[in-house]
Amino acid sequence: MPHVDLTSLPARGPLIAIDPGSRTLGIAACDALRMIASPVEAIARGKKLAPSLDRLFALYDNRGAVGIIVGLPLNMNGTAGPRTQAAKALAHNILGRRDIPLAFQDERLTSAEAERAMITADMSRARRAEVIDASAAAIILQTAIDLLANTQGD
Repeated sequence: MPHVDLTSLPARGPLIAIDPGSRTLGIAACDALRMIASPVEAIARGKKLAPSLDRLFALYDNRGAVGIIVGLPLNMNGTAGPRTQAAKALAHNILGRRDIPLAFQDERLTSAEAERAMITADMSRARRAEVIDASAAAIILQTAIDLLANTQGD
């Protein structure tokens, strides 16, 4: 599947990250300077993927994004499992709709990290359930932009 690694993404401009889940796509975005990633929303996944991709590309275009980072849910030992294949299939569908820069970022433990942060912030269980996927996407994106900053010397 054609994709680029993180360092092949455009050097400047906003990025969108996706935490791919079976029921939702958690979406996060960063500013053009790539200083901070913020949760945006969780897009509900229905039986058909097209409406979810329509919303994703609306967010992408509205933010002037220059690339997408898809969280890659590897097993704890680094091997690929069924969820990894589902994330790669999502990326394939995204690229089938539009030829854009796309990279993968290891997302092991991002949901657990997001949950811990929300518990520390004393967020209710109901509210955590509403925002967990977008928060996990923000962690995926922050990890990626921090790696990019370190490799590009910014």
